[in-house]
Amino acid sequence: MAAKDPSVFEIFTIKSADGERSVDVRNGVINFCYFEDVFSPMVTATVLIASTGNVMSDEDGDSVSMYNGLPLRGGERVSIKIPANSSNNRTLEFSEEKENELYVSAIGDVKIAAESESFTLNLVSREAITNETSRVGKKFPSTEPISNSVKEIIEKYLLSKKTLNIDETMNLYGFLGNMKKPFTILTWLATKSVPGNSSGQSASAGYFFYETQSGYNFKSVDTLVKEDPYPQKYTYQPGIVDTEDPAADFKILSYSVARNQNLIGNLERGAYCTYRMYFNPLTFKFTTTEQGMFRVSDYAKKMENLGEDFKIDLPPVDKSGKTLGDIPSRFMTGTIDIGVTEKAGKNSRKKNADPMEYKSQAMMRYNTIFTNNSTMTIPLNTNLVAGALIDCVFVKITEDTNKTIDTKQSGLYMIKELTHFYESEGSYTKLRLIKDTFGPRVK
Repeated sequence: MAAKDPSVFEIFTIKSADGERSVDVRNGVINFCYFEDVFSPMVTATVLIASTGNVMSDEDGDSVSMYNGLPLRGGERVSIKIPANSSNNRTLEFSEEKENELYVSAIGDVKIAAESESFTLNLVSREAITNETSRVGKKFPSTEPISNSVKEIIEKYLLSKKTLNIDETMNLYGFLGNMKKPFTILTWLATKSVPGNSSGQSASAGYFFYETQSGYNFKSVDTLVKEDPYPQKYTYQPGIVDTEDPAADFKILSYSVARNQNLIGNLERGAYCTYRMYFNPLTFKFTTTEQGMFRVSDYAKKMENLGEDFKIDLPPVDKSGKTLGDIPSRFMTGTIDIGVTEKAGKNSRKKNADPMEYKSQAMMRYNTIFTNNSTMTIPLNTNLVAGALIDCVFVKITEDTNKTIDTKQSGLYMIKELTHFYESEGSYTKLRLIKDTFGPRVK
Protein backbone atom coordinates (compact mmCIF):
# COMPACT_ATOMS: atom_id res chain seq x y z
CA MET A 1 0.00 0.00 0.00
CA ALA A 2 1.48 3.35 -1.08
CA ALA A 3 0.60 5.08 2.18
CA LYS A 4 2.81 2.64 4.09
CA ASP A 5 5.62 2.28 1.58
CA PRO A 6 8.69 4.35 2.55
CA SER A 7 9.81 7.21 0.30
CA VAL A 8 12.97 6.65 -1.70
CA PHE A 9 14.79 9.68 -3.13
CA GLU A 10 16.76 8.69 -6.20
CA ILE A 11 17.99 12.27 -6.75
CA PHE A 12 17.93 15.16 -4.29
CA THR A 13 20.74 17.63 -4.92
CA ILE A 14 21.17 21.31 -4.14
CA LYS A 15 23.37 23.43 -6.38
CA SER A 16 24.73 26.80 -5.23
CA ALA A 17 23.39 29.94 -6.86
CA ASP A 18 26.64 30.44 -8.78
CA GLY A 19 26.55 26.84 -9.98
CA GLU A 20 30.05 26.01 -8.67
CA ARG A 21 29.14 23.74 -5.75
CA SER A 22 26.50 21.08 -5.21
CA VAL A 23 25.66 18.62 -2.46
CA ASP A 24 23.67 15.37 -2.40
CA VAL A 25 21.17 15.53 0.47
CA ARG A 26 19.23 12.30 -0.14
CA ASN A 27 20.24 10.79 3.19
CA GLY A 28 19.39 13.97 5.08
CA VAL A 29 15.80 14.52 3.89
CA ILE A 30 13.41 14.05 6.81
CA ASN A 31 10.25 14.89 4.87
CA PHE A 32 9.29 16.48 1.56
CA CYS A 33 5.96 18.10 0.66
CA TYR A 34 4.91 19.06 -2.86
CA PHE A 35 1.97 21.45 -3.46
CA GLU A 36 -0.35 22.46 -6.35
CA ASP A 37 -3.41 24.72 -6.39
CA VAL A 38 -5.74 25.97 -9.15
CA PHE A 39 -5.31 29.41 -7.56
CA SER A 40 -1.50 29.25 -7.68
CA PRO A 41 0.50 30.21 -10.81
CA MET A 42 3.46 28.24 -9.45
CA VAL A 43 4.15 24.87 -7.87
CA THR A 44 5.75 24.99 -4.43
CA ALA A 45 7.40 22.56 -2.06
CA THR A 46 9.04 22.36 1.35
CA VAL A 47 11.78 20.04 2.54
CA LEU A 48 13.16 19.43 6.02
CA ILE A 49 16.84 18.49 5.95
CA ALA A 50 19.10 17.34 8.78
CA SER A 51 22.83 16.82 8.30
CA THR A 52 26.14 16.59 10.09
CA GLY A 53 28.67 19.40 10.04
CA ASN A 54 31.12 17.80 7.61
CA VAL A 55 29.18 17.29 4.38
CA MET A 56 31.39 19.48 2.20
CA SER A 57 34.65 21.41 2.10
CA ASP A 58 35.14 25.17 2.09
CA GLU A 59 37.78 27.14 0.15
CA ASP A 60 40.45 26.19 2.70
CA GLY A 61 39.65 22.47 2.46
CA ASP A 62 38.06 22.32 5.91
CA SER A 63 34.89 20.27 6.43
CA VAL A 64 31.90 22.54 6.97
CA SER A 65 28.14 22.34 7.21
CA MET A 66 25.86 22.65 4.22
CA TYR A 67 24.20 25.83 5.47
CA ASN A 68 27.45 27.84 5.35
CA GLY A 69 29.33 25.67 2.88
CA LEU A 70 27.15 26.24 -0.20
CA PRO A 71 26.12 28.75 1.30
CA LEU A 72 22.31 28.62 1.52
CA ARG A 73 21.10 32.15 0.93
CA GLY A 74 18.26 31.72 -1.59
CA GLY A 75 18.23 31.12 -5.32
CA GLU A 76 19.88 27.69 -5.16
CA ARG A 77 18.67 25.13 -7.71
CA VAL A 78 17.22 21.85 -6.45
CA SER A 79 16.95 18.68 -8.54
CA ILE A 80 14.58 15.98 -7.29
CA LYS A 81 13.60 12.56 -8.54
CA ILE A 82 11.31 10.33 -6.50
CA PRO A 83 10.48 7.00 -8.18
CA ALA A 84 6.96 5.64 -8.02
CA ASN A 85 6.49 3.55 -4.88
CA SER A 86 3.61 1.51 -6.33
CA SER A 87 2.37 0.38 -9.73
CA ASN A 88 -0.37 3.02 -9.58
CA ASN A 89 1.98 5.99 -9.31
CA ARG A 90 4.41 7.81 -11.57
CA THR A 91 7.81 9.30 -10.88
CA LEU A 92 7.90 12.84 -9.53
CA GLU A 93 10.85 14.61 -11.14
CA PHE A 94 12.26 18.13 -11.23
CA SER A 95 15.58 18.32 -13.04
CA GLU A 96 17.79 20.37 -15.30
CA GLU A 97 17.14 17.93 -18.15
CA LYS A 98 13.38 18.52 -17.89
CA GLU A 99 13.94 22.27 -17.45
CA ASN A 100 11.71 22.33 -14.39
CA GLU A 101 14.17 22.54 -11.49
CA LEU A 102 12.88 24.06 -8.28
CA TYR A 103 14.57 27.05 -6.65
CA VAL A 104 15.10 27.91 -2.98
CA SER A 105 12.94 30.92 -2.12
CA ALA A 106 13.45 30.95 1.65
CA ILE A 107 15.34 29.15 4.43
CA GLY A 108 13.75 28.77 7.83
CA ASP A 109 13.83 26.88 11.14
CA VAL A 110 17.63 26.78 11.09
CA LYS A 111 18.92 24.85 14.10
CA ILE A 112 22.66 24.45 14.52
CA ALA A 113 24.22 22.20 17.16
CA ALA A 114 27.85 21.26 17.82
CA GLU A 115 28.04 18.59 15.11
CA SER A 116 24.72 18.76 13.29
CA GLU A 117 22.25 21.12 11.72
CA SER A 118 18.67 21.12 10.41
CA PHE A 119 16.67 23.58 8.35
CA THR A 120 13.60 23.89 6.16
CA LEU A 121 13.78 25.01 2.53
CA ASN A 122 10.85 26.60 0.73
CA LEU A 123 10.99 25.79 -2.98
CA VAL A 124 9.27 27.40 -5.98
CA SER A 125 9.32 26.95 -9.74
CA ARG A 126 11.78 29.13 -11.68
CA GLU A 127 9.01 31.23 -13.25
CA ALA A 128 8.03 32.51 -9.81
CA ILE A 129 11.42 34.25 -9.60
CA THR A 130 11.28 35.49 -13.20
CA ASN A 131 7.85 36.95 -12.49
CA GLU A 132 9.35 39.27 -9.88
CA THR A 133 11.91 40.68 -12.33
CA SER A 134 9.70 40.95 -15.44
CA ARG A 135 7.17 43.60 -16.42
CA VAL A 136 4.67 43.51 -19.28
CA GLY A 137 4.70 46.85 -21.09
CA LYS A 138 3.23 45.78 -24.41
CA LYS A 139 -0.08 46.83 -25.92
CA PHE A 140 -2.13 43.76 -26.86
CA PRO A 141 -4.57 44.34 -29.77
CA SER A 142 -8.34 43.89 -29.48
CA THR A 143 -8.24 41.70 -32.59
CA GLU A 144 -6.60 38.82 -30.70
CA PRO A 145 -8.36 36.27 -28.45
CA ILE A 146 -7.27 36.27 -24.83
CA SER A 147 -5.77 32.78 -25.16
CA ASN A 148 -3.20 34.07 -27.69
CA SER A 149 -2.14 36.84 -25.31
CA VAL A 150 -1.81 34.34 -22.47
CA LYS A 151 0.51 32.13 -24.52
CA GLU A 152 2.67 35.10 -25.51
CA ILE A 153 3.05 36.33 -21.93
CA ILE A 154 4.07 32.89 -20.64
CA GLU A 155 6.62 32.34 -23.38
CA LYS A 156 8.08 35.85 -23.82
CA TYR A 157 7.85 37.35 -20.35
CA LEU A 158 8.10 34.30 -18.09
CA LEU A 159 10.53 32.70 -20.58
CA SER A 160 8.94 29.34 -19.91
CA LYS A 161 9.47 26.28 -22.10
CA LYS A 162 7.08 24.10 -20.12
CA THR A 163 4.06 22.42 -21.68
CA LEU A 164 1.12 24.81 -22.11
CA ASN A 165 -2.45 23.54 -21.69
CA ILE A 166 -4.49 26.52 -22.84
CA ASP A 167 -8.21 26.49 -23.61
CA GLU A 168 -8.95 28.65 -26.62
CA THR A 169 -11.10 31.66 -25.75
CA MET A 170 -13.86 32.92 -28.01
CA ASN A 171 -13.75 36.54 -26.82
CA LEU A 172 -11.30 39.10 -28.16
CA TYR A 173 -9.73 41.58 -25.75
CA GLY A 174 -7.22 44.38 -26.10
CA PHE A 175 -5.34 45.75 -23.11
CA LEU A 176 -2.19 47.52 -21.97
CA GLY A 177 0.36 45.67 -19.85
CA ASN A 178 0.97 48.84 -17.79
CA MET A 179 4.26 47.36 -16.54
CA LYS A 180 2.48 44.81 -14.38
CA LYS A 181 3.95 41.44 -13.46
CA PRO A 182 3.06 38.49 -15.74
CA PHE A 183 1.29 36.50 -13.02
CA THR A 184 -0.85 39.54 -12.15
CA ILE A 185 -2.02 39.95 -15.75
CA LEU A 186 -2.57 36.23 -16.36
CA THR A 187 -4.81 35.78 -13.31
CA TRP A 188 -6.65 39.00 -14.23
CA LEU A 189 -7.28 37.75 -17.78
CA ALA A 190 -8.68 34.48 -16.39
CA THR A 191 -11.69 36.31 -14.97
CA LYS A 192 -12.48 37.87 -18.35
CA SER A 193 -12.23 34.74 -20.48
CA VAL A 194 -15.03 32.79 -22.15
CA PRO A 195 -14.21 29.35 -23.62
CA GLY A 196 -14.37 29.00 -27.37
CA ASN A 197 -16.00 25.58 -27.19
CA SER A 198 -19.02 26.74 -25.21
CA SER A 199 -21.34 26.95 -28.24
CA GLY A 200 -21.72 30.65 -27.71
CA GLN A 201 -22.99 30.25 -24.14
CA SER A 202 -21.33 33.13 -22.33
CA ALA A 203 -22.67 31.81 -19.02
CA SER A 204 -19.54 29.67 -18.82
CA ALA A 205 -17.17 32.64 -18.38
CA GLY A 206 -14.39 32.06 -15.87
CA TYR A 207 -10.94 30.44 -16.07
CA PHE A 208 -8.18 29.25 -13.76
CA PHE A 209 -4.49 29.95 -14.41
CA TYR A 210 -2.22 27.56 -12.52
CA GLU A 211 0.83 25.31 -12.72
CA THR A 212 1.02 21.56 -12.16
CA GLN A 213 3.80 19.02 -12.60
CA SER A 214 2.54 18.69 -16.20
CA GLY A 215 3.06 22.37 -17.06
CA TYR A 216 1.05 25.60 -17.20
CA ASN A 217 -2.72 25.57 -17.45
CA PHE A 218 -5.18 28.24 -18.56
CA LYS A 219 -8.43 26.29 -18.34
CA SER A 220 -12.08 27.26 -18.17
CA VAL A 221 -14.13 26.02 -15.22
CA ASP A 222 -16.60 24.37 -17.58
CA THR A 223 -13.84 22.52 -19.45
CA LEU A 224 -12.44 21.13 -16.20
CA VAL A 225 -15.93 20.09 -15.08
CA LYS A 226 -16.53 18.17 -18.34
CA GLU A 227 -13.25 16.21 -18.26
CA ASP A 228 -13.13 12.48 -17.51
CA PRO A 229 -12.28 11.63 -13.89
CA TYR A 230 -9.39 9.52 -12.67
CA PRO A 231 -10.32 5.97 -13.80
CA GLN A 232 -10.26 4.38 -10.35
CA LYS A 233 -12.99 5.28 -7.85
CA TYR A 234 -12.08 6.17 -4.26
CA THR A 235 -14.20 4.61 -1.50
CA TYR A 236 -14.78 5.85 2.04
CA GLN A 237 -15.91 3.28 4.57
CA PRO A 238 -15.10 4.57 8.06
CA GLY A 239 -14.34 1.87 10.60
CA ILE A 240 -13.48 -0.73 7.96
CA VAL A 241 -9.76 -1.41 7.58
CA ASP A 242 -8.39 -4.21 5.41
CA THR A 243 -4.72 -3.89 4.53
CA GLU A 244 -4.92 -7.01 2.35
CA ASP A 245 -7.58 -5.47 0.12
CA PRO A 246 -6.15 -5.28 -3.45
CA ALA A 247 -7.92 -1.92 -3.81
CA ALA A 248 -6.36 -0.54 -0.61
CA ASP A 249 -4.53 2.17 -2.58
CA PHE A 250 -7.91 3.64 -3.48
CA LYS A 251 -9.42 3.87 -0.03
CA ILE A 252 -10.15 7.27 1.47
CA LEU A 253 -8.19 7.37 4.73
CA SER A 254 -9.95 10.42 6.17
CA TYR A 255 -12.62 12.84 5.01
CA SER A 256 -14.27 16.00 6.33
CA VAL A 257 -16.49 18.76 4.95
CA ALA A 258 -15.01 22.19 5.59
CA ARG A 259 -18.00 24.08 4.21
CA ASN A 260 -21.30 23.35 2.50
CA GLN A 261 -22.84 26.59 1.24
CA ASN A 262 -22.16 30.07 2.59
CA LEU A 263 -25.38 32.03 2.23
CA ILE A 264 -24.18 35.37 3.63
CA GLY A 265 -20.92 35.19 1.71
CA ASN A 266 -22.77 34.40 -1.52
CA LEU A 267 -25.12 37.33 -1.00
CA GLU A 268 -22.19 39.67 -0.37
CA ARG A 269 -20.60 38.59 -3.65
CA GLY A 270 -23.87 38.72 -5.58
CA ALA A 271 -23.82 35.05 -6.45
CA TYR A 272 -27.60 34.76 -6.89
CA CYS A 273 -28.67 38.11 -8.26
CA THR A 274 -26.81 41.31 -9.15
CA TYR A 275 -27.71 44.62 -10.70
CA ARG A 276 -25.21 45.93 -13.25
CA MET A 277 -24.91 49.63 -14.03
CA TYR A 278 -22.42 50.42 -16.78
CA PHE A 279 -21.86 53.80 -18.39
CA ASN A 280 -21.42 53.97 -22.18
CA PRO A 281 -19.02 56.88 -22.93
CA LEU A 282 -20.09 56.84 -26.59
CA THR A 283 -23.81 57.35 -26.01
CA PHE A 284 -23.54 58.89 -22.51
CA LYS A 285 -26.20 56.47 -21.31
CA PHE A 286 -26.40 53.83 -18.60
CA THR A 287 -27.72 50.31 -19.01
CA THR A 288 -31.47 50.01 -18.65
CA THR A 289 -33.17 48.28 -15.75
CA GLU A 290 -33.96 45.19 -17.81
CA GLN A 291 -30.43 44.92 -19.18
CA GLY A 292 -28.82 45.44 -15.79
CA MET A 293 -30.54 42.62 -13.88
CA PHE A 294 -28.58 39.37 -13.71
CA ARG A 295 -30.15 36.28 -12.13
CA VAL A 296 -28.23 33.04 -11.76
CA SER A 297 -31.47 31.12 -12.36
CA ASP A 298 -31.56 32.47 -15.93
CA TYR A 299 -28.18 30.90 -16.69
CA ALA A 300 -28.19 27.78 -14.51
CA LYS A 301 -29.31 25.43 -17.29
CA LYS A 302 -26.39 26.50 -19.51
CA MET A 303 -23.72 25.49 -16.99
CA GLU A 304 -21.79 22.25 -16.86
CA ASN A 305 -21.99 20.65 -13.41
CA LEU A 306 -20.16 17.96 -11.48
CA GLY A 307 -23.46 16.62 -10.19
CA GLU A 308 -27.14 17.17 -10.82
CA ASP A 309 -28.47 20.17 -12.74
CA PHE A 310 -27.95 23.39 -10.82
CA LYS A 311 -31.07 24.48 -8.92
CA ILE A 312 -31.72 27.59 -6.88
CA ASP A 313 -33.70 26.70 -3.77
CA LEU A 314 -33.81 29.93 -1.79
CA PRO A 315 -36.36 31.06 0.82
CA PRO A 316 -38.99 33.72 -0.03
CA VAL A 317 -38.27 37.18 1.35
CA ASP A 318 -41.77 38.66 1.26
CA LYS A 319 -45.42 37.82 0.60
CA SER A 320 -45.00 38.39 -3.13
CA GLY A 321 -43.13 35.10 -3.41
CA LYS A 322 -39.82 36.68 -4.43
CA THR A 323 -36.74 34.84 -3.23
CA LEU A 324 -33.12 35.86 -2.67
CA GLY A 325 -32.54 34.87 -6.28
CA ASP A 326 -34.89 37.62 -7.51
CA ILE A 327 -33.58 40.56 -5.48
CA PRO A 328 -30.07 41.90 -6.24
CA SER A 329 -27.72 41.67 -3.26
CA ARG A 330 -24.88 43.45 -5.06
CA PHE A 331 -24.70 46.45 -7.37
CA MET A 332 -21.87 46.46 -9.90
CA THR A 333 -20.86 49.70 -11.62
CA GLY A 334 -18.30 50.57 -14.25
CA THR A 335 -17.57 52.15 -17.62
CA ILE A 336 -17.82 50.16 -20.83
CA ASP A 337 -14.46 49.98 -22.61
CA ILE A 338 -14.92 51.47 -26.09
CA GLY A 339 -11.90 52.27 -28.26
CA VAL A 340 -9.51 52.71 -25.36
CA THR A 341 -6.73 50.72 -27.05
CA GLU A 342 -7.55 51.59 -30.65
CA LYS A 343 -6.61 54.44 -32.95
CA ALA A 344 -9.33 56.59 -34.46
CA GLY A 345 -11.11 54.57 -37.12
CA LYS A 346 -13.66 51.82 -37.60
CA ASN A 347 -12.55 49.87 -34.50
CA SER A 348 -12.48 52.87 -32.17
CA ARG A 349 -16.24 52.67 -31.58
CA LYS A 350 -16.40 48.95 -30.80
CA LYS A 351 -16.81 47.50 -27.35
CA ASN A 352 -13.71 45.83 -25.92
CA ALA A 353 -14.87 42.78 -23.93
CA ASP A 354 -18.25 44.01 -22.72
CA PRO A 355 -18.38 43.44 -18.92
CA MET A 356 -22.13 42.90 -19.27
CA GLU A 357 -21.30 39.63 -21.00
CA TYR A 358 -18.75 38.12 -18.65
CA LYS A 359 -18.29 39.79 -15.26
CA SER A 360 -21.42 38.64 -13.43
CA GLN A 361 -21.34 35.29 -15.19
CA ALA A 362 -17.73 34.61 -14.19
CA MET A 363 -18.47 35.64 -10.62
CA MET A 364 -21.45 33.27 -10.58
CA ARG A 365 -19.34 30.40 -11.96
CA TYR A 366 -16.56 30.86 -9.40
CA ASN A 367 -19.09 30.94 -6.57
CA THR A 368 -21.10 27.89 -7.66
CA ILE A 369 -18.06 25.64 -8.12
CA PHE A 370 -17.12 26.30 -4.47
CA THR A 371 -20.54 25.34 -3.07
CA ASN A 372 -19.08 22.31 -1.31
CA ASN A 373 -15.55 22.45 0.09
CA SER A 374 -14.05 19.33 1.67
CA THR A 375 -10.70 17.72 2.52
CA MET A 376 -9.59 14.16 1.97
CA THR A 377 -6.48 12.09 2.65
CA ILE A 378 -5.64 9.13 0.41
CA PRO A 379 -2.60 6.89 -0.22
CA LEU A 380 -0.03 8.61 -2.41
CA ASN A 381 -1.21 9.12 -5.99
CA THR A 382 1.19 11.21 -8.11
CA ASN A 383 -1.04 10.80 -11.17
CA LEU A 384 -3.46 13.30 -9.66
CA VAL A 385 -3.00 17.01 -10.38
CA ALA A 386 -4.80 20.19 -9.39
CA GLY A 387 -7.90 20.72 -11.55
CA ALA A 388 -8.43 16.99 -12.14
CA LEU A 389 -11.63 15.15 -11.20
CA ILE A 390 -11.95 12.12 -8.95
CA ASP A 391 -14.96 9.88 -8.45
CA CYS A 392 -15.72 9.26 -4.76
CA VAL A 393 -18.03 6.67 -3.23
CA PHE A 394 -19.50 7.25 0.24
CA VAL A 395 -21.69 4.88 2.22
CA LYS A 396 -24.73 5.99 4.20
CA ILE A 397 -24.30 6.37 7.94
CA THR A 398 -26.83 3.86 9.32
CA GLU A 399 -27.03 1.13 11.95
CA ASP A 400 -27.68 -1.41 9.20
CA THR A 401 -24.73 -3.76 8.70
CA ASN A 402 -25.46 -3.88 4.98
CA LYS A 403 -24.13 -0.51 3.96
CA THR A 404 -25.63 1.24 0.95
CA ILE A 405 -24.14 3.97 -1.19
CA ASP A 406 -25.02 7.59 -0.43
CA THR A 407 -25.89 8.73 -3.96
CA LYS A 408 -26.14 12.40 -2.98
CA GLN A 409 -22.71 12.69 -1.42
CA SER A 410 -21.00 10.31 -3.83
CA GLY A 411 -19.96 11.51 -7.28
CA LEU A 412 -17.39 13.68 -8.98
CA TYR A 413 -15.23 16.21 -7.14
CA MET A 414 -12.66 18.64 -8.53
CA ILE A 415 -9.22 18.86 -6.93
CA LYS A 416 -8.78 22.47 -5.90
CA GLU A 417 -5.40 21.80 -4.31
CA LEU A 418 -3.24 18.82 -3.44
CA THR A 419 -0.19 18.06 -1.33
CA HIS A 420 2.01 14.99 -1.78
CA PHE A 421 3.68 14.06 1.52
CA TYR A 422 6.86 11.97 1.42
CA GLU A 423 8.03 10.75 4.81
CA SER A 424 10.29 8.00 6.11
CA GLU A 425 7.32 5.99 7.40
CA GLY A 426 5.18 6.32 4.29
CA SER A 427 3.67 8.57 1.67
CA TYR A 428 0.19 9.97 1.18
CA THR A 429 -1.74 12.68 -0.66
CA LYS A 430 -3.99 15.27 0.92
CA LEU A 431 -6.68 16.87 -1.28
CA ARG A 432 -8.94 19.87 -0.98
CA LEU A 433 -12.00 19.15 -3.10
CA ILE A 434 -14.73 21.40 -4.47
CA LYS A 435 -18.12 20.57 -5.95
CA ASP A 436 -21.02 22.64 -7.30
CA THR A 437 -24.03 20.26 -7.07
CA PHE A 438 -24.69 16.99 -5.29
CA GLY A 439 -25.32 13.59 -6.81
CA PRO A 440 -24.03 11.95 -10.00
CA ARG A 441 -23.22 14.03 -13.05
CA VAL A 442 -26.07 14.35 -15.51
CA LYS A 443 -24.93 13.06 -18.90
